[in-house]
Amino acid sequence: MVSRLNFPPAVCAAFPQSRSLLRILCRRTRLRLLLVTSLTATMTLAAAVPPTDKKPVTDEYHGVKVVDDYRWLEETGSPAVKAWTAAQNQHSRAWLDARRDRAGIEAKLTALYAKDTPSHSGIVSRPGRLFALKFQPPKQQRLLVTITSAIDLATEKVVLDPNELEPKGQVAMDWFVPSPDGKLIAVCLSEHGSEEGTLHFYRTDTGERLPDRIARVQYPTGGGSAAWTPDSTAVFYTRYPHKGERPEADLNFFQQIYFHQLGTPESKDTYSAGREFPRIAEIHLAISHDGRWLLATVANGDGGEFAHHVRETKAGAAWRQITRHEDGIKEVEFSHDGAVLFLRSVKNAPRGKVLRLPIAGHLRDAEVVVPESDAVIEGLTLTAKFLFVADLIGGPSRIRQFGLDGKGERILPLPEASGVGGLIAVDGHILFRQTSYVAPAAWVLYDPAGGTVKRTALFNTSPVDLSDIEAVREFAVSKDGTKVPVNILRRKGTRLDGNNPTLLYAYGGYGHSMRPGFNFEQRLWFDRGGIYVIANIRGGGEYGEDWHLAGNLTKKQNVFDDFAACAKHLITRGYTRPDKLAVEGGSNGGLLMGAFLTQHPGLARAVVAHVGIYDMLRVELDPNGAFNVTEFGTVKDPA
Repeated sequence: MVSRLNFPPAVCAAFPQSRSLLRILCRRTRLRLLLVTSLTATMTLAAAVPPTDKKPVTDEYHGVKVVDDYRWLEETGSPAVKAWTAAQNQHSRAWLDARRDRAGIEAKLTALYAKDTPSHSGIVSRPGRLFALKFQPPKQQRLLVTITSAIDLATEKVVLDPNELEPKGQVAMDWFVPSPDGKLIAVCLSEHGSEEGTLHFYRTDTGERLPDRIARVQYPTGGGSAAWTPDSTAVFYTRYPHKGERPEADLNFFQQIYFHQLGTPESKDTYSAGREFPRIAEIHLAISHDGRWLLATVANGDGGEFAHHVRETKAGAAWRQITRHEDGIKEVEFSHDGAVLFLRSVKNAPRGKVLRLPIAGHLRDAEVVVPESDAVIEGLTLTAKFLFVADLIGGPSRIRQFGLDGKGERILPLPEASGVGGLIAVDGHILFRQTSYVAPAAWVLYDPAGGTVKRTALFNTSPVDLSDIEAVREFAVSKDGTKVPVNILRRKGTRLDGNNPTLLYAYGGYGHSMRPGFNFEQRLWFDRGGIYVIANIRGGGEYGEDWHLAGNLTKKQNVFDDFAACAKHLITRGYTRPDKLAVEGGSNGGLLMGAFLTQHPGLARAVVAHVGIYDMLRVELDPNGAFNVTEFGTVKDPA
């Protein structure tokens, strides 16, 4: 089923529909290289695969009968399924362990991980300091830290280390929100990988935990969120129904907004909004820079439809809906003074445009300040004087700077074929994370006044050198003639003789775009003559909302056709051949792997699928799967 992870609000705001993908992209797995390297070897299984019993069950959908031989495997807790799983794992383990080069690969990966450097993510700015999540190998869980200056890491201070709460690393931070004055932090913690979060409160300077605790603010079905009042004494937060409030089947749905005053028991918390929201609502809360306004972004599941509601933060204020799901508004940001809303819209502009709307106005009165262009607008960030627009150009990124009226366009100087993300305003500057295929990520600070870009102290170093690797961008032609970008990472001078082991990766869903990114693990693959390929297939957002909609619902087959076309392109161009090709995907990309294996079993030697979604007729019966009907469709609809 769909695997979901909630990132800090800053990340979720940028990618509210993509938490399941983010989990796949951010997980570093040793299994992938070991498995792909082993499976692409020309070996046969030494022993027969353990058998899987067939126990047919027949369902009928709109007059069509479907026989499912393996329904019994859905009962994951039954003795029969546990025995089957153990047998499969034992067989796989024995086969993998018998590969001659596996021990050497594991040793080299272990050595590389030992040299991995800390990294910072989810950065949030507050007066006089930055808050960030820090990944610090070999610790299992990320740390919550503050930094007085992004230029000087000596100012870094640990506020919360979940690894000290539970020595086995079983307590995780789902997300955090600092108070407006930065003196307190609301932190959502979950245990044992459940992602069922409870909200805790800490003092920033001392790390002291306050007695307040709020349960059921977060669940992997729809995530969770919180926002402070301007005086830093109370929070609005998301909450799932408690037992007795709704039927058992609905307890992890119908997310709503509640209000908590610090120092009072949870039982005194009051309802604020959400009873009219969809069953599969996913709510993200944000407060304006001046603290006067609260914004609720309400996603209708994971398909990319959003409604927006605002209210004043003062007691007794009423909510007002400013956009509906059908309005095509993907993102709303406050101006620095809170008087104006800037909206990213795809209505009649599939690549995106930016609208400007007075806080008390109606959507019909919004004016266009940045019109649609060839680039896809992915995000907005505002300072007191400027509007910054993050663009995507088929895969690589760029950033444009405008006045608040949309005039005076300036393109920031960025390396070619780079990716950017996490744009935040810091004291009139812009801080963003810059990535590429061949260099580690770094947080960069841009000064609008001087037009200068400066790397901060928040950067990664790599235990490997990829200067001998080049990124080549080509285009495959899909079944219907659509050109699909293929990003090929290869050693310089690679011969196109069809003999190169090649790993092809794609996702193709939810409008999520595959940007350039660095992964030092790939050094082992390149050293064995391997080629690594990322395909920007339909279903993603690389070319805007039309590219997304051309690969969802009844057009999902386009995604599978695009991926097959990319595989054929690599073979035709001489990069590889079928018995040297491996393919990989996770979650929605796991569904892609299932379709590819079913429809084109002869095109690749190995298929690697992480947490895939395979039974599309029954996925919506799972709580997580129900949130995907706006992307995949529902069996209740004949189409």
